[in-house]
Amino acid sequence: MLSVRMLSFFILIFSLCDADSICPPEDNPLILSPHEIIEEYGGNPVTVNCSTTLAKHKGMYFTVGNETSHIIEEQMNISQSVSLSDWNVKIKCKVKLNESHECSKDLQVITFKNPEVVYSVQLENVMEKETQYRLQCDIINVAPVQYLTVSWYKNNESIKTRVFNDTIKTPVNKSSILRVNISREENVVEFRCEAQLNFGRQEQKTPAISQTQKVSAHYAPELNTESTKAISSLEGNNITLSCEAVGNLPPVYNWTCDGEIMLENANSLNITRVKHNTTCTCTATNYLGNITHTINVHVEPKGCPLTLTPSEMVVRFGDPISINCSTSPTDVEGMGWEAPFGGTGFERPPVVTWRVEKLEEWAPSPFCYVTLNNGSQIIVRPVITVYKTPDFVSVSDMGRGPMVEGREYDLKCDVINVAPVQNLTVTWYRGNETVKTETFNDSTMTPVNAFSTLRISTQRDYNGLTFRCEAELHLGPKGPKFLPNVTSPPYTAVVLYKPFMEACPHHVTVVENAAFSIDMLPCQPDGNPPPTVQWFYEEKLINPSKPLTRTDSGKYTAVLENSLGRSNTSVHITVELSPSFTCKEHYEITVNDKPQSICEPVGLPTPTLTWLKDGKQVVSPQRWKKNDSGKYLLNANNTHGKAEHTLYLKILYAPEFKEGNESKEVLQGEDVTLSCSADSNPPSNIRWIYTAAENSNVTTEGHQKIITITRATSTNAGYYICVAENKVGRNKRFITLMITGKSSKILFPIIWVSLTLLIISLILLVVCCRICQKKRGHYSFFPVKVPNVSNIPLTTAQTNGKAWDF
Repeated sequence: MLSVRMLSFFILIFSLCDADSICPPEDNPLILSPHEIIEEYGGNPVTVNCSTTLAKHKGMYFTVGNETSHIIEEQMNISQSVSLSDWNVKIKCKVKLNESHECSKDLQVITFKNPEVVYSVQLENVMEKETQYRLQCDIINVAPVQYLTVSWYKNNESIKTRVFNDTIKTPVNKSSILRVNISREENVVEFRCEAQLNFGRQEQKTPAISQTQKVSAHYAPELNTESTKAISSLEGNNITLSCEAVGNLPPVYNWTCDGEIMLENANSLNITRVKHNTTCTCTATNYLGNITHTINVHVEPKGCPLTLTPSEMVVRFGDPISINCSTSPTDVEGMGWEAPFGGTGFERPPVVTWRVEKLEEWAPSPFCYVTLNNGSQIIVRPVITVYKTPDFVSVSDMGRGPMVEGREYDLKCDVINVAPVQNLTVTWYRGNETVKTETFNDSTMTPVNAFSTLRISTQRDYNGLTFRCEAELHLGPKGPKFLPNVTSPPYTAVVLYKPFMEACPHHVTVVENAAFSIDMLPCQPDGNPPPTVQWFYEEKLINPSKPLTRTDSGKYTAVLENSLGRSNTSVHITVELSPSFTCKEHYEITVNDKPQSICEPVGLPTPTLTWLKDGKQVVSPQRWKKNDSGKYLLNANNTHGKAEHTLYLKILYAPEFKEGNESKEVLQGEDVTLSCSADSNPPSNIRWIYTAAENSNVTTEGHQKIITITRATSTNAGYYICVAENKVGRNKRFITLMITGKSSKILFPIIWVSLTLLIISLILLVVCCRICQKKRGHYSFFPVKVPNVSNIPLTTAQTNGKAWDF
């Protein structure tokens, strides 16, 4: 009866101590349907079902925010309607297990709002060949922002994606900015900004909301080099002059003829009933600049009896010139040439020639005349263009010295002593690439000095690159077959730029003993001025020429520095090595230790390890056993080689008793012998724990300890504990000795059993209380059979690091 009551007391205490683990998360008995809600804010109410796998419970209910629904008992399924009008709504289903414990499950709720998208474009900079734009996509009133994805597309190709990590659930405004450079070659480019809420799976996405804008490169007007520069017409005819220029924004045109402003604003000009020679100029303008084009109109008198051959000439200054003037009428008195620097006098028709051996007049104005018999006179003038190629052409940086990357500079092309300048075209070359063409609208006919500037936004690639300019005279169809041109000597750009490292790998694997050092990496430092290079390992300056060893794996950083700044680049280096052993030859191992804990080979990649015993390969045991002692050969292999090692194992194990606990009953006055021995490695130290008496004696025989009792009495009754111990562990064996006689045969066992039960009760109470406090511990129980009574002697037990010996 006493034992049953104590067992019930122990179970009750243990149950109360473990009450808080009744509902672990992995065994939650609640099931929600749906298990999550993803709906738009303010939409229709959503119904949630909650069921349980528990056949018996004390009731189920929902909590929605701070509100609690009615508790429903004796049902395994309940429902709740939820209005999605709260951005932070929290929904739980709960089931009561008893009056004090319950289980709950949260319903994941995502309440969202689709945004509005506002797209804006800002022109930031117009460079030599590119135009920079700032594109901004404003996402207005979106929730929750942590699910928002903003994607940018260029001509339907994805170029940038941004996500947000804000955890706020209420609507917010967000922006995404994209800076782009548009080249003239790209013409018109379409950019699209797209906003979408993505909740994790393909089907859990809101429709994408997007805005599209088209942008293009801006540049100043440029003249079509094939545009006509001279035109001839008969007197009284109608003519149309054309001016072809391209630019973005499209240019606006203005015309002037002989200094008079014409009213037409187009790329063509109509002149009706032309009367005399005239010079018209077209100007094409946009906000980035303007360009002009001059057209000379030569008018021949209608019905003129004189014919000039040729009527138009292009001649180099100082060269000879010859023009014939002929007439067909017969009523002619005479004809001739007049010129400021020499005519022909009055000659007889039908042909008279004007000839100059060395033309040194920049604006010659000779004319041929005919005098009719009636005394009237008719004249005609040839169109003569006198040209001179430049004395020389040169490029300079105007004394600004070396360029610095990222800054803008002007190069100047000087064209010295050229005429006529209005026929001059200057072409700029970067290497062999044409980068700019410029014409001039100066109507001066005499030689002048002209110049053209080229603005460049300096790049490091320009260092050592040549720039040159070429001056050409475009003299029209009457001019030389090959355009007269002069090219400048090349100008070599010197660009200073910050240092950087080229061709540096992110990761390198090398082998120890291959004499590999950091300066053998393919990394190439670049910079102008040439940078200094220092290598660091774990923030310590190192010698890059020192060969790497097995301990040198890791991240190496090169720091480059010159007068313009510094930069760094990192390389992760793995030093691999062939296998080797650093183990001892002799090991003492405790039973159940892992084999790998004994001797691990060193090597990279990690070597494969093979164990051999007595020449045969053995499978490494999960734990060492008592009979595993002996000599072993270890083989280690990897891609770089192999290694061997011999070791000797001695398996140690704690004492083990061959006999179990026992009870021994002898008659009072008999002699008693109690022996104890244990199997162990190393051998055990054996001792007895008992109440000594005058008639008892302990002796040693080999590895045994023997208690000899002569003529046993009641004082010799009780527990005899044999303790075997070595450096691995300790074990105990219990012998209960009972002395029977006239007066003690019944009374003595009852006293010992009662004492034992009292001790056990106290032990159980202490153990259960410590379970409640610490909830951890380990206990070992060894039953000992005693007639009529169940006794439970306890061995050493560990509880939170403390031990008791009984």
